Amino acid sequence: MNTNEKLIHHFYTSFQHKDVESMQDCYADDAKFSDPVFTDLNATEVRSMWAMLVKNGKDMRVEFKNIKSTENGATAEWDAWYTFSKTGNKVHNQIKASFVIENGKIAQHRDHFNFHKWASQALGLTGKLLGWTSFLRKKISSTARKNLQTFITKKP
Repeated sequence: MNTNEKLIHHFYTSFQHKDVESMQDCYADDAKFSDPVFTDLNATEVRSMWAMLVKNGKDMRVEFKNIKSTENGATAEWDAWYTFSKTGNKVHNQIKASFVIENGKIAQHRDHFNFHKWASQALGLTGKLLGWTSFLRKKISSTARKNLQTFITKKP
């Protein structure tokens, strides 16, 4: 494993152990993150997002594979199994991640997953029927951002 692959391996191993501080330490001071739900997060927000997801994901289980170095970073695949708190539905989300790494830290992190598939699992019939619409995606993203800001505000 080269240094980029080791960093990403460390990040996901920390995630598996719910070691939020070690996950957060993997990010650069000016890091950016985006996925279909949490879009355009800055470094403070992405660090808080992982803390919130780990804290709220009581039954979350994470597995990762296929970490590969790229010219300026790395890619990986990871799976998350958890109960979606709003509905109690079980979710298995399959994610492809890409990273830009600068000076040994994650500068940019982008997760890609099938939003419709995720919404169908998390929201049931509503997700199946509306998961392909920009309306539902924007509503879920807005709610997630609001929850994140509340988490950040209430954090000691």
